[in-house]
Amino acid sequence: MSLKAKLEAIIYAAETPVTLDQLIELVKDSVVSEGAADGTEVKSRVRLALEELVADHYAPDHGIEIRQVAGGYRMSTKPEHHDIVRAFAKSLKPPIRLSLPALETLAVIAYKQPVTVPEISEIRGVDSSGVIATLLDRKLITTAGRKAVIGRPILYKSTKEFLLRFGLKDVGELPSMEEFEKLVAESFQSDLLPAADATGGIESSETAVRGESDEARIAGNRELAAAEEPLSGESDPAA
Repeated sequence: MSLKAKLEAIIYAAETPVTLDQLIELVKDSVVSEGAADGTEVKSRVRLALEELVADHYAPDHGIEIRQVAGGYRMSTKPEHHDIVRAFAKSLKPPIRLSLPALETLAVIAYKQPVTVPEISEIRGVDSSGVIATLLDRKLITTAGRKAVIGRPILYKSTKEFLLRFGLKDVGELPSMEEFEKLVAESFQSDLLPAADATGGIESSETAVRGESDEARIAGNRELAAAEEPLSGESDPAA
C-alpha cells in the first residue's frame, strides 16, 4: 500500500482531525522500511504525500476534500455538493437504538439461527418474549417456521434488513463471539455513547465526513452496541 493510501485511510477513519505528528507516528515504521534515513526524512515524505493527497481530492471529479481543521486533517463533502448531500441524509433511516437485552437477544439469534424463544431465554437466563416483539417490530428478525418438537415453537432468524442495517454481506461476516462480546463491553463501558449519525458517516459540507474505522467495519456491531436508551415495550426483566 502506498504512503498516500495509508494516510487517506487514516484520515477517512478518524472521528476527529488527525494531526501531522499523529500521521507520522502511525506510518513512520513503514516509511523507514522504504528507505527513509531519519526522522527528518520521514516527516518530509509524509508531508509531501499529504500535500499530494490534498491536491488529488481538490480535483473537480472528487466530491470529498481533505481540509485542515483545528490543527489536523479531516475529510468533508465539498460545499458545492451541500444540497444533494443534505437531501440524501434526510432520506436515510434513523439509527437503531437497542437496549442491552435487545442486543443480547439479537446476538443469540444471529449466531444460533434458526432458534426458538425458549432456547434464547435459556441462553440468556431470562425471559426474552418481550424483546422478540421489539426486534420483530424493527424488522431485524423474522419467523423461520416451527421446530419439530412438542409444542412446535416458532423459529426465528435474522432478516435482510438486519444485513442492510449493519453492513453485512451475509451472517458469515459476523465476527467471532469473543470479538462481539468485546465490542459490546467497550460500548457499554463508555456510558452508552449515542448511536451513530443517521447519515451513516456522511455529513453536509458544513461538517466533516467521517468513515467508520476498520476495527468496526461490520457496522452492525457498533450500531447494535450503541444502545442510547431502552426501547419501549420490552418486558425483559433485564431491561
